[in-house]
Amino acid sequence: MKRTIKLFIFSEVAIFSLWFYSYQFFINFQVAFLSSVLVLLGSTYSYKRLVDRRVASEERPDDTDLVDKIDDPFDLYSEEIRSEVIADEDLDLKTIVKEEKKRLKPKNIKNTAMSAPALVSMFRVLPYLFLVLGFIGMKNNALLTLVPYLIGLGVGIAAGLFMGRALFIKAS
Repeated sequence: MKRTIKLFIFSEVAIFSLWFYSYQFFINFQVAFLSSVLVLLGSTYSYKRLVDRRVASEERPDDTDLVDKIDDPFDLYSEEIRSEVIADEDLDLKTIVKEEKKRLKPKNIKNTAMSAPALVSMFRVLPYLFLVLGFIGMKNNALLTLVPYLIGLGVGIAAGLFMGRALFIKAS
């Protein structure tokens, strides 16, 4: 935690020194830096909470072999033959594809529903709101310069990555 705070304070002092170069460069860099750091920290935290909730729950994903999933993603070569397919071997390809889509669809909807809290978490929405409003505010006040803004985004992504790892990802 101390390392993260030190990194943030050091980066803010370095960014503040840009003011002596140019106010416009400073404000673009600062808004982009804060936006990207907040977005990465919010995303990391919300996904960490999602993973913690899934680990704490009793529901576990199926234990199929990863190699089998890669080689046969639709389970076409499974040793378990369903009785429906055996009973009616004259099914055409379209019917089989529709049946497989119906079988796979609930899993996709369920996965989306389970990850929705992480997608719309206030820890992610507020930083994106800050990013968009900061960009629009600078554009409307004729302060937006893309080069310092993009540089600030890049530096903020790197700093946010290190801060997020230090704060939310425990070393094993």
